[in-house]
This record gives sequence, structure tokens and C-alpha cells, in this order.
Amino acid sequence: MSHADPTAKRPRRFLPAGPLKGRIRVPGDKSISHRSIMLGALAVGETRVTGLLEGEDVLATAAAMRAMGATVERTGEGAWSVHGVGVGALLQPAGPLDMGNSGTSTRLLMGLVASHPITTSFVGDASLSKRPMGRVIEPLSQMGASFEPSEGGRLPLTVHGACPAVPISYRLPVASAQVKSAILLAGLNTPGITTVIEPVPTRDHSERMLRGFGADLNVDIEANGTRVITIRGEAELKPQTIDVPGDPSSAAFFLVAALITPGSEVVIENVGLNPTRAGLVGVLRQMGGRIEELNAREVGGEPVADLLVKHSALKGIEVDPAVAPSMIDEFPALFVAAALADGVTVTSGLDELRVKESDRLAVMATALTAAGARIEEREDGLVITGTGGELLPGTPKGNGEAIATHLDHRIAMSMAIAGLASREGVEVDDTRPIATSFPVFEAMLERLSA
Repeated sequence: MSHADPTAKRPRRFLPAGPLKGRIRVPGDKSISHRSIMLGALAVGETRVTGLLEGEDVLATAAAMRAMGATVERTGEGAWSVHGVGVGALLQPAGPLDMGNSGTSTRLLMGLVASHPITTSFVGDASLSKRPMGRVIEPLSQMGASFEPSEGGRLPLTVHGACPAVPISYRLPVASAQVKSAILLAGLNTPGITTVIEPVPTRDHSERMLRGFGADLNVDIEANGTRVITIRGEAELKPQTIDVPGDPSSAAFFLVAALITPGSEVVIENVGLNPTRAGLVGVLRQMGGRIEELNAREVGGEPVADLLVKHSALKGIEVDPAVAPSMIDEFPALFVAAALADGVTVTSGLDELRVKESDRLAVMATALTAAGARIEEREDGLVITGTGGELLPGTPKGNGEAIATHLDHRIAMSMAIAGLASREGVEVDDTRPIATSFPVFEAMLERLSA
């Protein structure tokens, strides 16, 4: 009896399949899913979570919190129960914490353990082990934690927590929600007031959720837009009931797919529209995309709506670099939309994309060029000359020239979407990475095409 090798690549050719029609609900927001488990594990009592994203990244966070003493159990599809240990009471894990491919889990948990009297080692897959952790190590070291990283500040690395840690005031040198969140999570168990100064606003799920769990957290906005976030340490967190809204980063692929596939009309239900995350919707509307919000509401402090998306004639624009932090993970999908638009789309200020799961600027430039798009790669962005709505040629059949995804889930999904708007289809070298954030992506795509 033969078993498929789980380490073998799973290539697939994504073909045009006619208009996309129907209603879908994308998995829960990854950022909120991670934080609901982490904060639930630090509260005393039971936190109940529904709509949790059950991708590999979030399951890595759940396993890590279990290893440090919390009880984290799945009670049904997307439904989880977390019995926390309380701030300051995390246990020393018996072995290294395996973060898989998840940079969010790694950086946030480094913050969490930095102010606890434990020693914790972090390991990850080949892709995660290439990603720099220095930007988190720097502020957490100022708080008193010590680190033994691999060369270049990378995984595997060991954190020796400080107890008591020292409160700091830290100005973020680069817009990063992960660095901000790591410092705030370290601040939870640090006596006194820890301050993060954020010159460029980034996603604010940590602030919203910390407040929701009862942390003493304040945000002051200065005249120039700088956000000054303070958290009072030695917090007591109270358990919560959380319904996780749909992930705007996952919705992005279906937004773009419906806009670029002739005859399409799709409703994406329950999408989180937190203004620090929803930049893509605004940019696609600027390009002429028909996206309507239905049933707008608020769930657990987060704005949510159903999005009605119809095929549209898109036009190229210059994307304001100021929106980059609010859609940093959605640029690969946007590049596909730009490749089908009429005219030139210019993006800049995207240096951050070079240190994601892959160098997303270089990889998307290569991938879209291989599919027949006209791309110019610059140091901090791409310039894309669109087809004016004409289908992309696609990748040639039978010559082994598949798109290299570099173990990056967003590259794989973006190029899958490009295949829908191509003549020959687009061959992706490996669909396995998609499971890290969106295990049901391919099934959902097929359902809309049926």
C-alpha cells in the first residue's frame, strides 16, 4: 500500500473556469485568532472562541500555549475553549516551541515569554528560519530579556525571560504590528507602564483585544498622527467570548478573483473591516472595482460587513504608500488585479514585503512575468502595466516551468487567482503552503466556479 509523501511538492495548474457566482464565508481572521488564544491563555477562567481560523499557523500558537500550561481544546468546527493560567503564571515548556511557518506566533510569543521567569526555545520551518527576529529582540532586550539567536538574529533561538522585566518607552523604527504587539504583551507582566510610540499606524487588533480582556491600555493620538500606546503591567485579564470575523487577507483573493473574472458576482460574508486592515478595499475601489458593503455591523469591537463584489473594468493607479501598513499582506493579490487593469499601476514604500515568508516583490515580479504580465521591479515596489482586461497568456504547458512559490502561501493563492484570468492557466509548483492560512481555499474556489 503506497502513501503519498507529505514532503513532496503538490503542483497544480489553475485554469480559467468561467464566472464566479455565489456566497462564501472565508475563515476567521488570522491576527485575531492568534491573539484570542494567547490572551485566553493568560486570563483566569474559560475563554470561548468561535470562528477561529484552524490553519497551521494558529494551531502552532495553540500548541505553544498548551506547552506553557494553558488548556486549549477544540469543541467543534471553529469553536474552541481556552482555560488560562493567568498573567505571570506561564510554565517552562518541556521542549522547543515549533512555530512552523508562523512569524506572527513567533514574534508575539517572544514578547509574551520575555517578561516571565522561564527559558523558551523557538524553532520553525525552512521559510520561517530565514526571517529576521532582530527587530523584536532589540526592544525586548531593553526590557531585560536575553536571547541566543542563530546567525543573523534568526531561528532557532532561545529566550531567557526577565522577572521582573523593566518597563520601557519604545519608538518603532519600522511600522510593524508584530513588534508593537510583542512589546505590549511583554508589558502585561512588567511592573509599571510600558509605552510604544507608533509614528505610522498599523493594525490595532492587539490594543482592541487587550482592552476587551480588561488590560489597562490607553491610546493617545498626537496632532501629527503618531499613536502613543501605554499599558499598565501586572494585569489581571478576564476571560471573554469571542466571535472571530472573517480574515480580510483571505477575502482579498476572492475580491480580486471576482473583479477580474468576467461575469462574476460574489458575496463574501462576515469580513472584518478594521480600518487598519481594510486598505485593499479602498484601493480596489479607486481602481474602479465595484465592492458594496451589506449588513455593516460591529462584532467584539471590530467592524464587520458582507461584501458584494462584481466583475469590473479596473484602471491603473498610483497607490499611496501611506496605505501600505493597512494592506501589507494583500499586495500580492493587488499585483494580480493591476496586471489585468487598463494602464499603469505604481506601488512604492513596500520594503517590508522583502522580509515576509518570501521576498514578495521579487517573487511576484518573477511569477507574473512568467504568466505574461509586464512588470518592472523597483527597490521598494512594482510598476505594473496592465492588459486592459485582456486575459494573461498564462504559463506554457508541459515545459516544467511552474511558478516558484518559495513556500509562501500568499504567492500560491495570488497566482491561482491569476490562472482564472489567463488563456492557458497558471502552473503553481506547490499548493501545500496554502494550508498555513487558508486550508479550504481551493475547495472554495471550485465551489464558486461550479
